[in-house]
Amino acid sequence: HRTCLGGPLSCMRQQLIRGLRHSWLGFCALSAGPSAAAQTFSSSAIMPVPITTPVCIIGSGPAAHTAAIYAARAELKPIIFEGFMANGIAAGGQLTTTTDVENFPGFPEGILGSELTDAMRKQSERFGTQIFTETVTKVDLSCRPFKIYSDEKEVHASTVIITTGAVAKRMDFPGSDEETGYWNKGISACAVCDGAAPIFRRKPIAVIGGGDSAMEEANFLTKYGSKVYIIVRKDVLRASKIMQQRARDNPKIEILYNTAVDLAYGNERGLLGGLKLRNTATGEVTDLECNGLFFAIGHEPATKFLDGQVELEEDGYIKTVPGTTQTNIPGVFAAGDVQDKKWRQAITAAGTGCMAALEAEHYLSAHPESHIVTDDKAAVEVVAL
Repeated sequence: HRTCLGGPLSCMRQQLIRGLRHSWLGFCALSAGPSAAAQTFSSSAIMPVPITTPVCIIGSGPAAHTAAIYAARAELKPIIFEGFMANGIAAGGQLTTTTDVENFPGFPEGILGSELTDAMRKQSERFGTQIFTETVTKVDLSCRPFKIYSDEKEVHASTVIITTGAVAKRMDFPGSDEETGYWNKGISACAVCDGAAPIFRRKPIAVIGGGDSAMEEANFLTKYGSKVYIIVRKDVLRASKIMQQRARDNPKIEILYNTAVDLAYGNERGLLGGLKLRNTATGEVTDLECNGLFFAIGHEPATKFLDGQVELEEDGYIKTVPGTTQTNIPGVFAAGDVQDKKWRQAITAAGTGCMAALEAEHYLSAHPESHIVTDDKAAVEVVAL
């Protein structure tokens, strides 16, 4: 059953037109023979009816829900595809993989990442956002309205806001996982997010990586840790010369070349207590006592589903016009970590989500011709058959 829009007359008109549509399909199928008719009626029964919206948001983190709140308050009736374990992460994005969030304004005592995302979701729904817990499998941005597909639904949208984020790359070794290891118990992938936590203060910390991000995070962590070890698998750093020099000049940083982590082990408190390191040149295994381990080996933006339809940076992030969330396709916007390779913070993601919603609203006002057709107009085309 599909709800009719408008008053009783409009409802009757829409039901009549849908009946004509099915009658026309049936007539065509019967003309082709009984087997074709059975196939047509079977396929039409399971074919999803496209859902229309002025704004479709793909994603589930701070950028997505901030965009939804602003769009819903502007009466744009947004739809969110929040995904179902998209990129291996629950709806809510990377915040769901963290424990205490202490740098998001409004929570002086801090808040659990999952609680923060739940609150954002409830606020989106409060203003009328429709949320689908389904993962977008493909999009068609070559025509208007834009078409967004999951395994179960097809949505036609006048504008699209992409907020699918970027997943921090992690290494897999014994003790690094959530269930039996020390992920979120001393192991993290965001120094800026977690580095100031009490468990790291005045304690030895390790960073895995040899690029600029690793050098930057190591320098940042020296504010809190007693010593910071940079673990590098090879005998050279990939970082820029200036970033290498900054790390070497910091007395609290020690670089461990030709080194790999074999496993992580805990302490008496059930938190990370140290690492088993292996020298990749000699095979020698040693212990490194540390209370923190940060992966700094890059991020992978979630853009594969776009299939090259939106212009990307060389490293896969969506390219936006500086100072805006506009992509190379008018009416398609990108917000959050999927277009932010530098800051990658919940608060900056929320800010760009706000920008994207406002830009989408302005776009719709300036381009009324881009609005999707109503049910009545679409029905006229069927009657004309």
